[in-house]
Amino acid sequence: MAKNKIIIANWKMKLTLAESLEKAKKFKEKFKGFSRGEVVVCPPFIVLDEIGRLFKKTGLKLGAQDVFFEESGAYTGEISPKMLLEAGCQYVIIGHSERRRFLLENYAMIHQKVKEVLNIVGLTPIVCIGEESEERKTDKRDFVLVDQLQQALGGINIMENQQVVVAYEPVWAIGSGLAIEPSEAEYAHKIIGLALNDMFGLGVVNKNFRIVYGGSVTSKNVKSFADLENIDGLLVGGASLDPEEFYKIAKGILR
Repeated sequence: MAKNKIIIANWKMKLTLAESLEKAKKFKEKFKGFSRGEVVVCPPFIVLDEIGRLFKKTGLKLGAQDVFFEESGAYTGEISPKMLLEAGCQYVIIGHSERRRFLLENYAMIHQKVKEVLNIVGLTPIVCIGEESEERKTDKRDFVLVDQLQQALGGINIMENQQVVVAYEPVWAIGSGLAIEPSEAEYAHKIIGLALNDMFGLGVVNKNFRIVYGGSVTSKNVKSFADLENIDGLLVGGASLDPEEFYKIAKGILR
């Protein structure tokens, strides 16, 4: 059975409060009646609650850009999975390469975040992995991807009702305008799928996991990714800030 494809908009820290709300209204209007796959929007924390209310009774789903790995406590500035759920989130990005690079987030932390999110019914982690440019040049990509998966997900039991999205985002492609060659993306996703099969078994992977691609996708190149067998959707950064462009990408990948 074909998996329900998903497209995720990551607005990062690109918009003000007012701009985020205005953008969300445009998304709501643009995607009115859109019924293909799942469309997820991940705005900044400060507008999650209001955008969550705006998206109610629409086909759009709300996601967060990060989460902390404890349910509650003296963790100044952090947001718990329960808080995200209460704000209306159904998805949360974990371990984005920008957090790994600029905030020194490591896979031990990512592992804890995934475990905590999976404890919350109704919240799905989007776990990011991907190689640096140097690792690609030296043919270490396969090892890096498998190692990151094992660090992020190793030892976690995936229950029947739990879902996990794995986002393959080659770090060198993010924000560069240089999308990976579709055949290279297909190969990377195949490696990820095989590694997940080894960790969880084919049945669990087919039912509970989706693997999406992220890295400089536009409406001009989305067609080349749409028919690839091992790609279950997209994580879109810069292009998601333009409602018209993102809508074209969504139509291209969600068939």
